[in-house]
Amino acid sequence: MDYKKVFDRFAGQNVFLKTVKRPSINDAQRAALNRRGNVLYNEGDIEGARRIFLTTGYSDGLVRIGDFYKSQGRKLDALRMYWIAPDRKRSKPIIMELSALIQNLIHEEDSPA
Repeated sequence: MDYKKVFDRFAGQNVFLKTVKRPSINDAQRAALNRRGNVLYNEGDIEGARRIFLTTGYSDGLVRIGDFYKSQGRKLDALRMYWIAPDRKRSKPIIMELSALIQNLIHEEDSPA
């Protein structure tokens, strides 16, 4: 796939495009980045740690970021981290809660006022 052609379609639109292709890094680089991400997380730089953990695919780190987001009431962000991790055990309650919310909204919309 020619990514340049794909990205050129969005030039000037001020958008962020996510690809699933991770940079190729060896195990030593991955371990060093994960250690750095852990340091950032412990220092309170959650977003810096998140970027590193997304890059390396470090599932334990992504789950911790998700737990942090959940504790801050950012359930959609937490769900995204859990889903990428992948941690379906933590994802499922949030999905169920959102499903119930959507069902209630649909029910309210269908009910006569």
